[in-house]
Amino acid sequence: MKAYVDLAIGFARTGVTGYGGGPSTIPLIEYEAVEKYKWVTEEEFGEILALANTLPGPIATKMAAYIGFKVKGNLGATVAILTHIVPSIVAMIFLLGALYTFRQSPIVSGMVQGVTPVIGFMLAEMAYRFFENGRKGLGLSRMLILSIASLIFVEPLGLHPGILIAVFLATAFFIASYKEKEAARANENNMQRKEKSL
Repeated sequence: MKAYVDLAIGFARTGVTGYGGGPSTIPLIEYEAVEKYKWVTEEEFGEILALANTLPGPIATKMAAYIGFKVKGNLGATVAILTHIVPSIVAMIFLLGALYTFRQSPIVSGMVQGVTPVIGFMLAEMAYRFFENGRKGLGLSRMLILSIASLIFVEPLGLHPGILIAVFLATAFFIASYKEKEAARANENNMQRKEKSL
C-alpha cells in the first residue's frame, strides 16, 4: 500500500507544481523518481525520457504511466497518471475564471515572469547532467558531435525531436548488435583455436 501512496504523493506534487507544461515538469518528475523515491536510476530516467519523446501525447503523462507501471504494474500506472493530472484539472477549473478575469493585472503578469527563469534554470541544470552522462558514456568528442548534429537537425532543419531520438536509438541498437555478434565470433574463433591446439 505504501508504494501506491508514494506514487500518489510524488506525482500529485509534480502535477501541481509543474508550472508551464510538460518540459517544466520533467525535472520535478526526475527529482521524485530518482532522488526522493529511487524508483529508477538516473540512466533509466534518461532512457524513459528519450522513449517518451518518441511517442505521441503529453510527455509528463507518458513518464508517469511508465514509472507507475514499473513500480506497481497496471494499477501503479493508473494511480500515477490520475494523481498527476487530476489536481491540475481541478485547479484549472476553479482558477481559470479568476486568472482570465485578472489576465491584464500586473500582479499576474509579474507572477508569470517571476516563475519563468526558475523553470529555465531547472531545465538547464537537467540538460547539463544529461550532457555529463553522455560524455562519460560516449566521450567528449562523440558527445559534442552528436549534440551539434542534433541541434542542426532540430533547429535549422526543423526535424521533430522524436524522429531524431528514434534514429539514434535504432543506430545504437544496430551498433550494439553488431559488436555483440563480433564479440561472439571472436570468442568462437578463440575456442576453435584452443581446440586445435589441444
